[in-house]
Amino acid sequence: QVQLVESGGGLVQPGGSLRLSCAASGSIFSSYAITWFRQAPGKEREFVASISGGGVMTAYADSVKGRFTISRDNAKNTVYLQMNSLEPEDTAVYYCNCVLTSVPSVRPGPYWGQGTQVTVSS
Repeated sequence: QVQLVESGGGLVQPGGSLRLSCAASGSIFSSYAITWFRQAPGKEREFVASISGGGVMTAYADSVKGRFTISRDNAKNTVYLQMNSLEPEDTAVYYCNCVLTSVPSVRPGPYWGQGTQVTVSS
């Protein structure tokens, strides 16, 4: 069974940066792709980025491409989302999700973290 815990959210000004972390437990963490989703109040969940089990393949939503970078350190069982040039539209709760495949996916798997709030405001 896989457990995920997000951290690193907070309040930043437009143009600022945040680094989110997703710490995972599991005996075969490196086998699974990890995907970040986000959800603003009253809106549907939105795909953000995904990374393959080995960390070689990545995928990004058009809205964040060039600004966000997903990476992973399998030795630490952790996936990161570096968010630069943040915009107010990036404000949402960000969730880490474990996809039970090895390749990036825009569709969620069964395991979710609790979420971490990101607020971008002046």
